[in-house]
Amino acid sequence: MRPTRAATSPSHPLGRPEPGWRRRVYDVVFESSTRAGRLFDIVLIGLILLSVLVVVLDSVADVHAQFGQLSWWLEWTFTVVFTIEYAARLLCVNHPIRYARSFYGVIDLLAVLPTYLAVIAPPLHSLIDVRVLRLLRIFRILKLGTYMAEFGALGEALRASWRRILVFLYVVLMVVLVAGTLMYVVEGPANGFTSIPVSVYWAITTTTTVGFGDITPKTDLGRFLASLMMLLGWGTLAVPTGIVTSEFTARRLGRGHPPRHCESCGASSVVDEARFCHQCGIALPAPTMP
Repeated sequence: MRPTRAATSPSHPLGRPEPGWRRRVYDVVFESSTRAGRLFDIVLIGLILLSVLVVVLDSVADVHAQFGQLSWWLEWTFTVVFTIEYAARLLCVNHPIRYARSFYGVIDLLAVLPTYLAVIAPPLHSLIDVRVLRLLRIFRILKLGTYMAEFGALGEALRASWRRILVFLYVVLMVVLVAGTLMYVVEGPANGFTSIPVSVYWAITTTTTVGFGDITPKTDLGRFLASLMMLLGWGTLAVPTGIVTSEFTARRLGRGHPPRHCESCGASSVVDEARFCHQCGIALPAPTMP
């Protein structure tokens, strides 16, 4: 039978089935626009949260000693439910392989595999927390997909800024290398700075304001250098943020209205807020929104 137009539509990339029980299942598990589909997604997210909570609490020794048997039963209950859900998703689409290889399909499979694999290799049980990734479905349920454009704009800003960030990281690397070497000379092995790599490690933790405290300077000169590194750390954290933010802001402002040019002399790259042309000085019309 030739697939219907809905089955091959771009809005149904997995292939919407013909009317019947598979179509009804499809509308529930894949379509959040219907009342049943929205309720199914809300219940599913609730089960995901509960399953992750059970695994997290079971990792606490006292809780495991008191409620270990209950958590075991709950975990297998969640696993069976998620397995049935995964099987239903595969059965109700016309292209199950395409779904299995999709992002959500892989995540759904990884959500149930650890429990079964833990029967053979118990340490794999901790991988069950991968289920938290299934909460990404909340973007579809709450209709937040439109905000993905904002994430895309942020990604574009990061890609446009990577050279400046790379240069900045290179400068920071040189600073911590010099500072670590100086601290190795000033403090020495007697005060915990046993080598230049260890001293560079101290410089990194100090510059990033982490400050584990496992290595601390003991001399006055060493404390003075440490104080300079701490003050430098404030600016170090702000610079990459400023680079990305400026690029992101520039791109957002650039989308506000089309590029301006002077109709008199043909000058391009006219500043958005400019009232007069920077070449001929003629008055410019106010920018128009698209």
